[in-house]
Amino acid sequence: MNRPQNKVQYYVQGVLKQDRFILAKTITLIESSLDAHQEIAGAIIDRLLPYTGKAIRLGITGVPGAGKSSFIESLGITLIKKGHNLAVLAVDPSSTRSGGSILADKTRMEKLAVEKKAFIRPSPSGGTLGGVARKTRETMLICEAAGFDVIIIETVGVGQSETAVASMVDFFLVLMLAGAGDEIQGIKKGVSELADAIVINKADGDNTVKSERAKKDYETALHFLGSFSPIWKPPVLTCSVLEMKGIDKIWETVLDHRQLFEAAGELEAKRKLQAVDWMRSLLEEGLKQRFYSNHDVKNMLPKIKRDVEKGIIAPANAAQKLLGFEKCLK
Repeated sequence: MNRPQNKVQYYVQGVLKQDRFILAKTITLIESSLDAHQEIAGAIIDRLLPYTGKAIRLGITGVPGAGKSSFIESLGITLIKKGHNLAVLAVDPSSTRSGGSILADKTRMEKLAVEKKAFIRPSPSGGTLGGVARKTRETMLICEAAGFDVIIIETVGVGQSETAVASMVDFFLVLMLAGAGDEIQGIKKGVSELADAIVINKADGDNTVKSERAKKDYETALHFLGSFSPIWKPPVLTCSVLEMKGIDKIWETVLDHRQLFEAAGELEAKRKLQAVDWMRSLLEEGLKQRFYSNHDVKNMLPKIKRDVEKGIIAPANAAQKLLGFEKCLK
């Protein structure tokens, strides 16, 4: 176990054998920022790649109060009854002081957490733009290699989280509420471009009529905004987690989307594009990290920042001076 190759073999075999303890350790290793851990993590992911790609990747976001966790739990229980193995990667907002996870997803999904065929992994976003944990994509692959055939990624639903999650899933679902304001205003153009379906949750009791009205409003809005896929028109659905209504219909929609996109070759093309975008984002992140960790840049930066604050040098010129500093590129 001391040699790196032996460590890689330990993690790879454990994941493929669906050992929950080793699976959790592998994800922790991947999330580590230590260079030594990252080297081993990279080798593990490469070894596991042939065992990935078969799962349905589902991203879920929504407006505050839409009941994402309750919805995911209800959908998860439904999927397990249908024979699926489910992994939920729930990205928590991080404490700005400690960087720790504020929410506890396993306490928010008590029923799902005790299911043997479910695996819930809460991860702090670490302040990452988009509210998506830095290693969410790698974690998704590890879970696929461990035999989970449905992967759900829940976002914090703030900032650019919609874009970040949509770039790594097959189907992107947006949860909305009826009666929470102007429904037409609630559908941002950016979100509508990403959504493969809009679901109005809590369509029960006195809210049933409002939900049907909201459904028509959203359908009208989507009609005027137009479809951003030549083969798929995002439907507007309603559901009630409380009454367990509409959950099966939502899953059928996900399967219909997958079947259509697979037949047209769009799913494979989409995943290839996502993989390249993933590489590009990691490359940009690595370049940024290398730039700020450079010894010469560290020495120059404080003085240049002070000069910018005092108005001695313009921000654009300051940035250009740092970027043009040849030593920082070595």
